[in-house]
Amino acid sequence: MTFRRLRDDKGSTIPLYVWLVGMLLFVAFVFFVFAKGAVARNGAQSAADAAALAAAQEVRDELTEGFLGGLKAGDWDDWLDGDGFLGDGEAAAADLAAANDSSLTSLDTGSLDGNPSFTAAVETNYTVGDSLIPGTENTRANAEATAVIEPRCTVEVDIDPAKDVKFTCDGSGPWEIDPKNPGEIADLPKAKDLFAVRLAD
Repeated sequence: MTFRRLRDDKGSTIPLYVWLVGMLLFVAFVFFVFAKGAVARNGAQSAADAAALAAAQEVRDELTEGFLGGLKAGDWDDWLDGDGFLGDGEAAAADLAAANDSSLTSLDTGSLDGNPSFTAAVETNYTVGDSLIPGTENTRANAEATAVIEPRCTVEVDIDPAKDVKFTCDGSGPWEIDPKNPGEIADLPKAKDLFAVRLAD
């Protein structure tokens, strides 16, 4: 009697074991799908961050060139405010998005806290891939990011920009340049001295 009951108990646990294994495999597949989606989203966000920063850095270079050109023209102080640029950095943003296997879908130039901002939106060139969830094989990840150019320098008060070039930058200290003889490019402020580029919070 006891032996027969043991055999019956053993036989009844096999279907339960098979069911549990099947459930565990299903849960593992679902987690795998979500992990693939998370990887795609992270890739899209990295591409958006890189694209926005590239756009801002390209415009920062334009502002720096304008500043250097304005030393003799007498309008250098206008460039230090982060105004007067014409480009939007779209070419650089598209290149960085492509380097991260994504495509730039839009780039908007705006203002954040009074400073120039660049919002890049991207879509990955790759999809989540095949999975148990219908439709994911054609799903692409999207993300956007905003980068800001922050002027780092303040102009000395009560000076004539056409005659004097005096300003102080956070991180590189005070600068005084002879507008008639600015000197070598290597001795003048660099883009990173004049402007900071960061991702918006």
